Amino acid sequence: MRNPFGGLNRNVILLGFVSFFTDASSEMIFPLVPIFVTSVLGAPASVVGLIEGVAEATANIIKMLTGMYSDKMGRRRPFVFWGYASSSVVKPFFALASVWPHVLFIRFLDRVGKGVRGSARDVMVADYTDDKSRGRAFGYRKMMDQGGAFVGPLIAFLLMPFLLAKYPVGDAYRVIFALSVVPAVVAVAILFAVKEKEGAARENKSWRPDFKSLSRRYKVNLFVALFFSLGTFNYAFFILRASDIGMPVALIPLVYMFYNFVYGAFAVPAGVLSDKVGRRPVIAAGYLIFGVTALGLGFVSSYALIAVFFATYGVYMAIVESVQRAYIADLAGSSIRGTALGLYQGAIGIAALPAGVIAGVLWDVTIAGVRATFIFSAAVSFAAVLLFIALSRGTTEDTPATGR
Repeated sequence: MRNPFGGLNRNVILLGFVSFFTDASSEMIFPLVPIFVTSVLGAPASVVGLIEGVAEATANIIKMLTGMYSDKMGRRRPFVFWGYASSSVVKPFFALASVWPHVLFIRFLDRVGKGVRGSARDVMVADYTDDKSRGRAFGYRKMMDQGGAFVGPLIAFLLMPFLLAKYPVGDAYRVIFALSVVPAVVAVAILFAVKEKEGAARENKSWRPDFKSLSRRYKVNLFVALFFSLGTFNYAFFILRASDIGMPVALIPLVYMFYNFVYGAFAVPAGVLSDKVGRRPVIAAGYLIFGVTALGLGFVSSYALIAVFFATYGVYMAIVESVQRAYIADLAGSSIRGTALGLYQGAIGIAALPAGVIAGVLWDVTIAGVRATFIFSAAVSFAAVLLFIALSRGTTEDTPATGR
């Protein structure tokens, strides 16, 4: 296997380790939140959809605003530092939640921190790379991100049997939530060694967002991604589906850990593949994989198949989360790169709230039962593939290694 560090700038490597420890902290908590909310706090699945929709919408909308403002300031590091630091401070408060609105509020604050750092961090990665290595650099960062997301559920999985033997279920969750502060503090400590790239951008007091300068390729990609996002749901519904077919709660972090392993393992290969064959075919393949995954989850009936579809979801995430960012960075100059990345993530965030609510309502209300959530998502995903192919025909294809 090719060394993922080879040729990468020191600051990109450090940002990867920051992502590793931050996600180890987050993923000690988040796989347990849907079950904690429904089983311990007694909320319906629609509330899980609301919480996750608000969380993702918050993060992505703030990414849009801070992306634009970081272009104006010509600096990225302050957003990255304070975004990670603020999320680290609020995570332990999950342990104090006694009703589901507490979880909603804490999740909201945590995602504010993610929103503040997200676009600026992606611009820092792009600034330290060129077109020929950008896919691999974004893939490396996602690999490290998911490495932490593998370790976090592993810690929860190892601790949960002992905690359940000693404490009531709700208190066992709360102990894990409190312990999540440890890797979060390590992540913030590493950030002190990350430096801004000199000359990458400069302050522009007269800067205004110029959306008209964004290319047609960028706008086509943004439109299709927004449409696709209306039919997606995040891992919370995978976890609910696993619980729905009777998977023991102690096994769910293990399956989720497997998903993160696959996600991390495919992130660098997906980025490298997009460097070679172009970003758009890889992105379209990601949409297709999600559609197949959603459809399969609607009819799954065994633990083994749940694990298979967690894995294919990991492949989808590896493709879309790394290659999309590389593609957008290709299509935008350094002076507007924060705006381009932020606008994309803001649009996804706008779609996240109705998408989460739709998924939850379909789960709770429809005659077809929980399958309706997954069938709806599959239909939207397949339509997005066709739409992406049709609309892309009128644009110049991105060439291998450049994305242009």
